[in-house]
Amino acid sequence: MKPILVLVAVTALITAGRAQDTSFPPVWEQIPGPDCAPVPQWNATAKPKTCSRAEIAGWLEDIRHWRTEHLIRMGYDGSEYERPDLKWTQSSFIQPQMMVHDRYFYDPVAQRYTVDRYLDDLFSRYGGIDSVLVWHTYPNLGIDSRNQYDLFRDLPGGIAGVRQMVADFHRRGVRVFFPVMVWDQGTHNEGVSDFDAIARELASVDADGVNGDTQEGMPAAFRKAADQTGHPLAMEPEAPLAADEMLAYDNLTWGYWTYSFVPSVSRYKWLESRHMVNMCNRWAHDHLDDLQHAFFNGVGFESWENIWGIWNQITARDAEALRRIATIERAYSRLLVSPEWEPHTPTEFFGVFASKFPGKDRTLWTVVNRNHYPVAGRQLLVPYRADVRYFDVWRGRELSPQHEGEQAALEFDVEADGYGAVLETSAPGDATLATLLTTMRTLSQTPLSSFSPDWKTLPQQMVPTEPTSTSSQTPEGMVKIPEADFNFRVNGIEIEGMNDEGVDVQYPWEPSARRYHQHRIHVRSFWIDKYPVTNAEFKSFLDATHYRPGDDHNFLKDWKSGTYPANWEQKPVTWVSLDDARAYAKWRGKRLPHEWEWQYAAQGDDERTFPWGNDWSAERVPKPDTGREMAPAGEVTAHPNGASPFGVMDLVGNVWQWTDEYIDQHTRAAVVRGGSHYQPQGSRWYFPQAYKLSEHGKYLLMAPSLDRSGAIGFRCVMEADLQKR
Repeated sequence: MKPILVLVAVTALITAGRAQDTSFPPVWEQIPGPDCAPVPQWNATAKPKTCSRAEIAGWLEDIRHWRTEHLIRMGYDGSEYERPDLKWTQSSFIQPQMMVHDRYFYDPVAQRYTVDRYLDDLFSRYGGIDSVLVWHTYPNLGIDSRNQYDLFRDLPGGIAGVRQMVADFHRRGVRVFFPVMVWDQGTHNEGVSDFDAIARELASVDADGVNGDTQEGMPAAFRKAADQTGHPLAMEPEAPLAADEMLAYDNLTWGYWTYSFVPSVSRYKWLESRHMVNMCNRWAHDHLDDLQHAFFNGVGFESWENIWGIWNQITARDAEALRRIATIERAYSRLLVSPEWEPHTPTEFFGVFASKFPGKDRTLWTVVNRNHYPVAGRQLLVPYRADVRYFDVWRGRELSPQHEGEQAALEFDVEADGYGAVLETSAPGDATLATLLTTMRTLSQTPLSSFSPDWKTLPQQMVPTEPTSTSSQTPEGMVKIPEADFNFRVNGIEIEGMNDEGVDVQYPWEPSARRYHQHRIHVRSFWIDKYPVTNAEFKSFLDATHYRPGDDHNFLKDWKSGTYPANWEQKPVTWVSLDDARAYAKWRGKRLPHEWEWQYAAQGDDERTFPWGNDWSAERVPKPDTGREMAPAGEVTAHPNGASPFGVMDLVGNVWQWTDEYIDQHTRAAVVRGGSHYQPQGSRWYFPQAYKLSEHGKYLLMAPSLDRSGAIGFRCVMEADLQKR
């Protein structure tokens, strides 16, 4: 989610940056680069110029002084970065946030995690990853009272299954993070602190790190709790640190940056060169800025594509750039943590920027070309040394320095909006270098400009629903809805995604998924259940068929010994998956309604806001349940004055109701209608309610064990006799 940045933290960070003597005070996570050579503007009074070496040296001296003094002010202790069990964080360059609902990650038919399939896809497209944030909570969290830890335990296979899944990632050399949501204080009370709960949870599955969702730094209590379990965890807050002191025990952070032509310097890496930043710009369709700033700073990238079930695939050009960047960073990760790092080391061309990472017998320069045109020729001037060799590692070839007195000029080409990397070495025999040169020589034969920068949305399909047989006689408990041309207008209420293409769902008549929908649709006459399916009705199905799903975790969770609790006959059945509901409907000769059928039955032809009219009436729906433990749903007959124009009952405010399923290459989701009585309090991030008939919920699907909910029920429809009105 977007980081929650409070005014107190803003004031603290700005004050901390300006309390010292510096001409380049940090802004959030960024230290501005030299301002001596701005991009020419049409209304500028100054003439265009390039920075002199003296101006760059003055800038570097300024930020070095700031760092020295600031570390003293912090009372900084970098011992956490020396721990052998956490040093892997210093080379965790590429990390996606991965939804457990991604179809490449889990196969619900085979009921198994498919880690290899997931990783093979990433390797083929952009060279693979170093760590992964496995995400199982938001945006579904809060649809019922299961908390974040309950949802973890409800993942397929339970704790044992998750532990094996983590082991599968480890087998491929990938470290595993899970999130913690300190804002989740409105659902089931876990009974222990979040510090202890997440530490125990992740120790039980041998995970490697915890991501603090929306957190402005992970408090030291998380580090202490993890260490007390004997299973250390890497701490990775999402948001900028509320205080730089947190840098001492938060080994990783995400980078939410603003981008300028002159690359900024990472505040946290500048203070602690071993700190890993993963640049995150998840909604962007073009990652040039993120990738260039990451490479310039020698840090990592958050390769997040499945964003709450909304697919935002990295373009072919960015993916190939990412492959090459990561290949170089992994090869020389030890140089990239050099405390002698020199950002904005002088270059020869305007718009070409380089960072210098010195080591004992090797030095690496990372280079980015911010110009939209290629630059070739003398790029770097270095002190002349007869005992060293230079390599253009981006292109996989050795360089021949041009000796110019006490200096040597390094000449190489950099593509428009491109990258470069140079290695200086006096080390004898370097197997890493030999392998890297071979790899990069092969890759660079195809310029990045050959790869498409075009972004495309991922098409969705509605899962087909087989029509039922027709009936001209009134089926028991059903209401006939007349044939009509219906103005179907509905909006997805996802918290995030703005109005981007790909948000929400794609109806059969639409060219792509989008949040706002309007379509005049011809609806044939159909029968719809007057009430949602009740516990008593579902029990008759079980008695007749002995139905039992293959994945039966949470199936009818609130029943005991094969039956519902006393006096629950007329309550809607819940804790049934989409497939469970379909099985019942098929047994009854019915099907689940298409969403527009559900809405037409609820709304009639006057586009009313609620089934009973346009004005809200709290007496026509169950009283909202705002406790931390969800109470049972109300009886389906409890609010007869909430009927629709056609006499259909209990449409909103009791339980969500399954309708259509949508699927794309990476995600499955169901549209649920009507909202429910359960409304956890204290956070805007919980699954949003949709009482209005112009709104629907999108519920991500993974496996029945996780999908079933005490707040989702269903009703059925069947085709009417099409010869009669």
